[in-house]
Amino acid sequence: MRVLITGITGFAGSHLADYILANHPQTEVFGTIRWRSRRENILHLEDKIRLCEADLKDIVSLKKCLAEIKPDRIFHLAAQSFVPTSWKCPGETFAINALGQINLFEAVLSLNLSPKIHVAGSSEEYGFVYSHEVPMKETNPLRPLSPYAVSKVAQDLLAWQYFKSYGLRTVRTRGFNHTGPRRGEVFICSNFAHQIAEIEKGKKDPVVKVGNLEAKRDFSDVRDIIRGYWLCLEKGEEGEVYNIGQGKAYSMKEVLEMLLSLSKVEVKVEVDPERLRPSDVPILISDSSKFRKLTGWQPKIPFRQSLQDLLNYWRERV
Repeated sequence: MRVLITGITGFAGSHLADYILANHPQTEVFGTIRWRSRRENILHLEDKIRLCEADLKDIVSLKKCLAEIKPDRIFHLAAQSFVPTSWKCPGETFAINALGQINLFEAVLSLNLSPKIHVAGSSEEYGFVYSHEVPMKETNPLRPLSPYAVSKVAQDLLAWQYFKSYGLRTVRTRGFNHTGPRRGEVFICSNFAHQIAEIEKGKKDPVVKVGNLEAKRDFSDVRDIIRGYWLCLEKGEEGEVYNIGQGKAYSMKEVLEMLLSLSKVEVKVEVDPERLRPSDVPILISDSSKFRKLTGWQPKIPFRQSLQDLLNYWRERV
């Protein structure tokens, strides 16, 4: 079987490649890469995978890659995935996420390929929720509160539309927050861990800069989430959408306190206005019972272990 991962150099993409190579050794793993892509997440894999240069905004490059690879499965993970960036660059976010996915789909159709395609959505699609709507089911209304979230809703609905209109074999997930080693520094758990690691090494004053500490998020370990992605294409029904998450929310204040408990540093916490968003989702908690019942998926890695692994990751790099 041939598997193509868009965004293989990223956080989830590199972990998914690790998982497939370790657990499905007969599978050939391919990944899209841009000439300017950072490769540190896949350096340990490059002799085991095959890379193809393609950009989601360039349908010609996508057609060339797909024609060469002829994948049986596509995990579409490539995206502009940082919410604050979407406020600064909403057009670029939409171009990469929504229009880029259209290019991918059109390339598949033009080549008469029939891969099963996983579209990685986000819990941010739910956006504003009322108290009686928590935990969130797949049937919850989508009320996105950021340009990023709107772009992910577009991806979600495009996957549904192409399934209904053209029979494209799409399966959608709405993954709730996930963290662990290799998480980009700009994301909150990773940013806290990076700051703490720098303070431990004496490279930064003992001050942790924070944004909104009241927001609550449902965190899973990335290694659990990507296992869910694999099961999504193994057992998921084409055209369907599935939540994947732990089912428990932590406030950002609890996340910071847990990370500090894994360290011996004493710090001062300061709110940085630059880290506050024009609008923020107050709480995200998943109801992933639909996915668990279908696939048997269960999270295995405790959140504290995810944070410990993340902190150790940054301790090795600062």
